Amino acid sequence: MTLDRKEPLLKVEGLSKHFKISSTETLKAVENVSFEVYKGEVVGVVGESGCGKSTLGRCLLRLYEPTAGTIYYNGADISRIKSKTEKREFCKNVQMIFQNPYASLNPRMTVKEIVGEGIKLHQKCPAKELDLKVLELLKKVGMNKDHMSRFSHEFSGGQKQRIGIARALSVGPKLIVCDEPISALDVSIQAQVINMLKKLQEEMELTYLFVAHDLSVVKYISDRVIVMYLGMIVEIGETEELYAHPRHPYTEAMLSAIPIADPAKSRNQKSIPIKGEVPSPINPPQACRFAERCHKAQEICFKKIPELVESTKGHCVACHFPNE
Repeated sequence: MTLDRKEPLLKVEGLSKHFKISSTETLKAVENVSFEVYKGEVVGVVGESGCGKSTLGRCLLRLYEPTAGTIYYNGADISRIKSKTEKREFCKNVQMIFQNPYASLNPRMTVKEIVGEGIKLHQKCPAKELDLKVLELLKKVGMNKDHMSRFSHEFSGGQKQRIGIARALSVGPKLIVCDEPISALDVSIQAQVINMLKKLQEEMELTYLFVAHDLSVVKYISDRVIVMYLGMIVEIGETEELYAHPRHPYTEAMLSAIPIADPAKSRNQKSIPIKGEVPSPINPPQACRFAERCHKAQEICFKKIPELVESTKGHCVACHFPNE
């Protein structure tokens, strides 16, 4: 699929999301995040658990109201839309595949009702045509007519996620936020789902923001990668460039932990351990958030927040001492 790099489909500027824990404590889940996603692109988002990946995705869909910042979709500021009509139109264009298929499907609804709900709401589809549209969507995700009358508890985890994908596709979205769509699945099923998502992207001209832990999967499916640490973006780059030449010490350490299937190459692989624990997002460091765990940290790292700047064309890093 040809990428359109003229105007971003999604543009995020200075996005932050804070959760009030108590009268004196605030959890800073996402802090001053800015990036762009272009039509036809797959942008991977990686980082440790608790780094704000899923919170970011939910803010983009307005499932969480951002604390600060602006979100533009197709040039329109959707971070401040209030009317039901505008929200409904936005929901048609941007959908989400949730991480846990066991929790994201209503156990009281049949597959036909789950997949057909969005069609009835947004397209006002006649009852006679609804069955055909639902069946068409189910076939796209590898299911059949016999599944339409069943309930979610009758399916395996992989089948449930396929239903969730069909639901996301039902309203004809342009952008889909995939929130760790394979993390709850068996390894044998993960490849099937990833290949299906790639095929659907080509057929339906979709754009993905793909959140995941598995760096190998992200490399396989993504055009560009965003690396997050403790609520902030530390590196952005084209997939091949970022994996071959990581500039941030955190990215470098994560990539060094990817297992290599070749025993000969694996013996020569140098792993870079990350010392210590992730600081609390309730009281994060006021300078570089990775400094306490970084093997390259110097005095300035504990005093000043590094800006996310372009080090080479298309490759941005937030580090006082990026790798050469």
